[in-house]
Amino acid sequence: MRTARVIAAAVAALAVLLPATAAAAAPSLARFAGLPGTAWWTANGKTMVAVDGSVHADAVAGLRDALRNRGQLVRDDGTLRRHIAGADPFYQGGGFGGRCLIGFNARAGSTYYFLTSRHCVGAVASTVYADAAATVTLGVVSAVTPSRDTALIRYTNTTIVKPSAVNTYPGLQPITAFGMGAVGSRVYRSGPNGLRAGSITAVNVTVNYADGTVTGLIRTNICSQPGDSGGPLFAGTTGIGITSGGSGSCTTGGVSYYASAQVAGTSYGVGPY
Repeated sequence: MRTARVIAAAVAALAVLLPATAAAAAPSLARFAGLPGTAWWTANGKTMVAVDGSVHADAVAGLRDALRNRGQLVRDDGTLRRHIAGADPFYQGGGFGGRCLIGFNARAGSTYYFLTSRHCVGAVASTVYADAAATVTLGVVSAVTPSRDTALIRYTNTTIVKPSAVNTYPGLQPITAFGMGAVGSRVYRSGPNGLRAGSITAVNVTVNYADGTVTGLIRTNICSQPGDSGGPLFAGTTGIGITSGGSGSCTTGGVSYYASAQVAGTSYGVGPY
């Protein structure tokens, strides 16, 4: 009888310990850190991870398990990708074949530039054009920052008017400063398909595209699609971001990510005028 009571007590003690043991066995988040099709940020002290439709069910399950009691998993429609196809469009020559958008015009002293996405352009010193046939030279690539998906293009065409403004299709919205957007603030994205509005849902996001990782991005609930890359995100006269990519579409809805215009401007030593 005494032996039976000892065994029962041991079983009961083991049952109490099992939940803590199981929790301790949760997989490490670090193993998923570079997983393509995911975006990462921190909100209220917890890790947030968004996954797109390309992430395998086993990886989703593993992530959910790793996030247990530590964060939250978010499902996004479509596939996370950089957006190439192109407020005013420009084109990269040399067989690049993609159309992108000018983000913001800027200058340093008397030299004029524009900011756009790094994945929209070639190497430093390569030429970009105002037309798909690559007959009207616009400028040359002055600097690129792959880790933040930003690029600086120096204008060489002196005949094209370069207002410090965003084309809102129709009309121009002057841009007089670069700033950092806050979570919850209302923002706008512009491109040939028109003006779209939404809000910032996260900042300092790391996005794992299929072809590489980009850090320090802004996440919004505004849709975007191929052809929108490099374009402007703004609030009033303040430039906020440069379109990097997103998931979903403007038909079904989606999310989009932006490099910080303020960080890019400071890094390259340029600003609005």
